[in-house]
Amino acid sequence: MLTSKRVERAKAGRFHDGDGLYLRVKPSGAKSWLLRYEIAGRERWMGLGKTSAFTLKEARRRAREQRQLLADHVDPIDHRRAERAKKAAAAASSITFVEAAQRYFDQHEGGWRNAKHRQQFINSLRDYAYPVIGKMTVGEIDAKAVLRVIDPIWMSKTETASRVRGRIERILDWCTVRGHRLGDNPARWKGFLSEALPDRSQVTKVNHHAALPYRDVPGFMQQLRAREGVAAQALEFTILTVARTNEVIGAKWSEIDLGTKMWTVPAGRMKGGRKHTVPLSARAAELLQALPKESADGFIFVGPRPGAGLSNMSMTAVLRRMGFGHVTTHGFRSSFRDWCAERTNFSREVAEMALAHAVGDKVEAAYRRGDLSSKRRQLAEAWSKYCCSPSVTGATVTPIRWA
Repeated sequence: MLTSKRVERAKAGRFHDGDGLYLRVKPSGAKSWLLRYEIAGRERWMGLGKTSAFTLKEARRRAREQRQLLADHVDPIDHRRAERAKKAAAAASSITFVEAAQRYFDQHEGGWRNAKHRQQFINSLRDYAYPVIGKMTVGEIDAKAVLRVIDPIWMSKTETASRVRGRIERILDWCTVRGHRLGDNPARWKGFLSEALPDRSQVTKVNHHAALPYRDVPGFMQQLRAREGVAAQALEFTILTVARTNEVIGAKWSEIDLGTKMWTVPAGRMKGGRKHTVPLSARAAELLQALPKESADGFIFVGPRPGAGLSNMSMTAVLRRMGFGHVTTHGFRSSFRDWCAERTNFSREVAEMALAHAVGDKVEAAYRRGDLSSKRRQLAEAWSKYCCSPSVTGATVTPIRWA
């Protein structure tokens, strides 16, 4: 057995004290305690600290504590690692939900293409989640806490409640990956909160964008072309190209090739996050050619302030002034789709690609690499001619090769 003096005078080597406790002295003179043990036929060496931190008596006590774990068939090294992980998780979980939400938002802010969506993310949490779980540490948040946020608004504001739940889930997932919490996500829907709350389809009615019947589009377009102003021109261009509002109000001249009559919308402004090419009809190209240019890379449809585009409500305001406040700008996409299905022989794939919708499954997409530009150009011209027609009578079918 070792003594305090032997420990003090020991040179390089390893010295046994008994019951698996060893003193290790490195050539540099550094001294530390080791415990040798076997478990499941495997030899392991466990460090018990430096001699400068623990005396011989203290080292023997620490070795005895580890042997007690071995008596219960617990590996001391694995047990120590698990305890350290728990302590680290406990320290990390001290972050509050408000702090976690802000960190998540700061790291993902660039991923939201729409400024309105970025604002809604934090605002919805501030209004509904923060008052209930904002000051709780993320490790304390359980299903009951999440339900206290969601339950009061699930029946009356189902869409908002669903979005808040999804945002809480994403933040808590981020916390798990970052080491701020352990265990399952208490905000997940499938197989968890879905058992505690009725499905959205059972408590809310889906409200589609109000659309003008396609038979009324030519008459509407005749009135629209009689109006002056950039917003009216933007609305006509939107209808002709069946684009989304944000795609049009953010459009810049650098995206337009009037030579080929093609508009290329960058991925950053597309809902699906993929670049979209739009064949321009003769009327759409003519409309662009008549517009003034502030700069080669400026907005096509310039707002009231120099260098700025239109607001996302500018075209809605035109509809209201025209007495069409009951329909939406986005609804003209539905008018176009109904017209395609009922009045033309263009395939579903061509119509859906014109709307920048995903077509088919991943396998189909892998084999069809083209964007059907030629057929989509024919469709754009057919839709433009229909929109510019004085009236619609009968139920004739528009052939694909309508010139």
